[in-house]
Amino acid sequence: MVDTTNSANGISRTTTQTTGTTTTPKKELDQASFLKLLTMQLSYQDPFKPVDNAQMLSQMTSMSTSEGINSLSTQMGNLNTLMTSSQALQASALVGQNVLLPSNIGYLEKEGSISGVVAVGVENKYLNVKITVEDEKGQVIKEFPLEGDLRGNVEFAWDGKDKSGNPAKPGKYVIKANGTMDGKSESISALTYGKVDSVVLGNGTNPTQLNLRGLGTTTLNSILQISGSNQNKPTTQSKTTSTASI
Repeated sequence: MVDTTNSANGISRTTTQTTGTTTTPKKELDQASFLKLLTMQLSYQDPFKPVDNAQMLSQMTSMSTSEGINSLSTQMGNLNTLMTSSQALQASALVGQNVLLPSNIGYLEKEGSISGVVAVGVENKYLNVKITVEDEKGQVIKEFPLEGDLRGNVEFAWDGKDKSGNPAKPGKYVIKANGTMDGKSESISALTYGKVDSVVLGNGTNPTQLNLRGLGTTTLNSILQISGSNQNKPTTQSKTTSTASI
């Protein structure tokens, strides 16, 4: 805003010119504006009916609480961003690694193998534990027993060959395990490893996704164990791991 003064016939005249600069009004009440309003309220209050001290203290407390909540919200947003970046870094390190999945479906590559874990339990209550490999149609491809000390989580590996010793076709296969307890055959939980091909980074609303070879995608928090890049060994030997029961 520009003020110009012109004199004509001894009479002063002030003309106000408005420039193109405008001020955008605030949409939120910050602490400085609140204190300004509170000061104006005190200056124009009725001297016979002054503002109650408890009421003024309540208003100041409410404003302080609001400022604290806004500050906490900003800090939580920064923390969420930091955690997302950290999760992305962890997930990128899984590319090329074999991870244990909460599923009994494994993917067989050409001349490869499928490995996993059978949760036998620490009490060694199962006898004659056997692994059965089925294709997607439910046909039995191969069966083999688990040997050794069958306690806890017992690792197994199928060499990718059928009953005749011929390499099975690449694709998805269902791994089942069963054992004998008290003379009855019971199924046992079997989990398989999958290989991480790539990672889709997430954000505050969408979790980080892992692309598994031949098995689709899964979330990072669904991974039960990281085994490394050489887990799928062409063998049917079993061994007991020291990991917690699954």
